[in-house]
Amino acid sequence: MRFDTIILGAGAAGMMCAAHCGGRVLVIDHAKAPGEKIRISGGGRCNFTNLYAGPENFLSQNLHFCKSALARYTQWDFLDLVNRHGITWHEKTLGQLFCDGSSKQIIAMLLDEMQRAGAELWVQTTLKNLRQTETGFALEVEREGQRHALTCRNLVLATGGKSIPKMGATGLAYDIAQQFGLTVTETRAALVPFTFSDWKFSDLSGVSLPARLSNDRTSFDEALLFTHRGLSGPSVLQLSSYWREGEVIRVNLIPDLPLFELLREQRQSGGRKALTTELARHLPARLVEYLSQHIPMTGNLADQSDAALKDLISALSDWQLAPSGTEGYRTAEVTLGGIATDNLSSKTMEANDVPGLYAIGEAVDVTGWLGGYNFQWAWSSGHAAGTAIAAR
Repeated sequence: MRFDTIILGAGAAGMMCAAHCGGRVLVIDHAKAPGEKIRISGGGRCNFTNLYAGPENFLSQNLHFCKSALARYTQWDFLDLVNRHGITWHEKTLGQLFCDGSSKQIIAMLLDEMQRAGAELWVQTTLKNLRQTETGFALEVEREGQRHALTCRNLVLATGGKSIPKMGATGLAYDIAQQFGLTVTETRAALVPFTFSDWKFSDLSGVSLPARLSNDRTSFDEALLFTHRGLSGPSVLQLSSYWREGEVIRVNLIPDLPLFELLREQRQSGGRKALTTELARHLPARLVEYLSQHIPMTGNLADQSDAALKDLISALSDWQLAPSGTEGYRTAEVTLGGIATDNLSSKTMEANDVPGLYAIGEAVDVTGWLGGYNFQWAWSSGHAAGTAIAAR
């Protein structure tokens, strides 16, 4: 069975690519339904892009690689597509855009675009064999218990990374890339909670507050959530992409709170209050109780000198912690690393030394921040490959 283009992976990038390839296109996925990561994203409402998406919001060994695709198909282009399909949306914090309804609307939109383009979709289909031919590629797949021999001129790797294996995520794209001589950078779980081997925060599970998390590379001001296993929340997920095992992270529990001035004022008017009682007006009470076991904060406000208050502020604004690890690919939202960008054209996503082979989306060594950036990379890279294939 002959196709012009076969796309491995019916996720965000693969479906976007299929909508723009032209010719006879087949999208293959081993899952029961397309767009599974889209379906569960954003609490079921899909954080489909970010108003502020730009190259500075991505990690890669080549920080310039993503510029071309992001510029050619922007967040505004995808938002226009969403509007044309009548999908209503809203903005949350930091430019994050979500569907008012269900993430299934985004999947339906992409399937509709694929149908208009004449692309076929085979789900519950497993790749059994793949080789390069003089005119492209030959594949053997299994579908509904039957083996099918397929050929194509163009092959697109859109199977994503290793994150969330329970949804069927594998390193297939990396294996195929290496089969054809492409290099793969180190991969690791990203946008993932931190864990602590001593379960030190189990009693704080469920407590959250605004915080600033940082290391020697970067800093993020967003919510922090204590969990039974460690730390989560947007600030933690963001920093995890920049963290390595054994490193210390710094937690500022009062990033925008003038706590020193507030405590001094209250010392004048309510000096008989316990220091912990006053702190519990500004921080979660359970957190204050926990911290009181590790940071000196006994006595009343009237007992606290300016020097003692400054020491307290220093401790609260520079709490140094050493995570034992992360929750890994099991809960990671994305995979850091992947098919090295020096193998690919930044304009077309085609392999430099393997004509007709393309890699897009999470499979590539381009990883975005939390907040819709990774979906925008999927739309942009998928569009880049699709339009390049259509122009061949």
